[in-house]
Amino acid sequence: MGYRLLRERHSLACLPHDVESFMLAQGTRRTEVAPDGRRSEYYVRKYWPGDSDFDHLEFALSYEGLHLGLLRALFPHLDPSQAAAHVRAKPTGAYARRIWYLYETFTGIRLNVPDLTQGNYIELADPRICYTGAPERSPRHRVNMNLLGTPEFSPLIRRTKALAAWEAKRLDERSRRVVADIPRELYERALAYLYSRETKSSYAIERETPDQKRAARFVAALREAATRDYLKKDALVALQRTVVDERFANEGWRDVIGEQNYVGTSLAAGDEQIHFVSPRPEDLASLMDAFLEASRRILRADVNPVLAAAAIAWPFVFLHPFSDGNGRLHRFLIHYVLAFLRFVPDGAIFPVSACMLRRMRAYDASLETFSRPLLPLIDFTLDARGRLAVRNETRDFYRYPDCTAIAEALFGFVDETIETELPTEIRFLQQYDEARRLMREVVDLPNRHADLFVRLCVQNTGTLSAAKRRMEEFAKLTASELNELEGAVRKAFELPGSP
Repeated sequence: MGYRLLRERHSLACLPHDVESFMLAQGTRRTEVAPDGRRSEYYVRKYWPGDSDFDHLEFALSYEGLHLGLLRALFPHLDPSQAAAHVRAKPTGAYARRIWYLYETFTGIRLNVPDLTQGNYIELADPRICYTGAPERSPRHRVNMNLLGTPEFSPLIRRTKALAAWEAKRLDERSRRVVADIPRELYERALAYLYSRETKSSYAIERETPDQKRAARFVAALREAATRDYLKKDALVALQRTVVDERFANEGWRDVIGEQNYVGTSLAAGDEQIHFVSPRPEDLASLMDAFLEASRRILRADVNPVLAAAAIAWPFVFLHPFSDGNGRLHRFLIHYVLAFLRFVPDGAIFPVSACMLRRMRAYDASLETFSRPLLPLIDFTLDARGRLAVRNETRDFYRYPDCTAIAEALFGFVDETIETELPTEIRFLQQYDEARRLMREVVDLPNRHADLFVRLCVQNTGTLSAAKRRMEEFAKLTASELNELEGAVRKAFELPGSP
């Protein structure tokens, strides 16, 4: 029934919906939920809507919600005269009007139906089912276009019990209290440290270590995130040039150089296991235009900033517009949205990437909610030089990503950053300062030597190995002084053996 029947009847290729419907030959109405949260709804015979495509369209819109990817693929298969006849038969019907609006929007064909001149406006998307944006009126259909994004590009975030619980926690208020609790004398150092930590962690996720120049540029970009509009092509192209090796920077999107990129794992004997395939370069310009327009609309929507960040940052990395640096820019966009929407206090930053780095399995799982069902839909070849070519039409697969599970994961990362990561980082700085104070009571080392001693000592749980004790930086210290310095570090960091 519904979308499942339409997909099979017309052999449509599209990403799966979160719910599928079936009619039972016998038995009672029931719901089954898969481990990934997708639902199968089983109905008794009285729910059978009829045999026509439009019967099942109305059933789907009523019981299954919007499935924009399937509707975009379906409508070119439906005869305009039949679509017009269906709308004219029930011109004020809510589902018929949604079909009418989306048919004309997706196909560009104006149906032989007169404009509506009276009646209430209806919402295109049900705000009880999913998060929506500000309504834009279509007087012809008397429909409010209230998608989170636009008809050309719109992430979906369904309302779930988990998201309702996260919103109720008011993490923005908690973040402000945590930042306010940072001692004034430590505040600027703490922020500098957190910006540096976020930069290093974001690169580490890609298994890279930035040189000093690139790291400084990335920190500078993070600091000014809230003051610039990064949802523009020129701004994103310039940002990409700051985070990658200059030799691999792009002059625009990767369509300029005709590059098809992908994410894979090298296997034995030169084989490659493909995990994700990005849009074809010839599709990228129109998709990125649609993404940027939708993202600006999302920023204006009345939704929690964490939801907005999920709906902007993850679709960006799914589009993979550059040859390199897409992951780092995707994580930068999380900070940009949170800062722009004032989720965090002005000038503050939370090291979310450090949490992602520590919980890589959960982070990868958030990416796989889109990449895993996408891969079977793409027909591609891979040559001996690792060059991938896509052989089928794939552009529409990227337009309507379901970001529900992604939003739930991002709330978890943000919560852990606020409650655990940030306090831990601040506590480290306080312990570091205490260690330096106690060390000066033993011997006043040059700053560089003292910093090295603390770092090596903490890494080795409070002691220096015999080899490290012989380093030239510590050659002038006696064994007794080294022992006392170790004791100072252990006491400050509350390591084993501290008094």
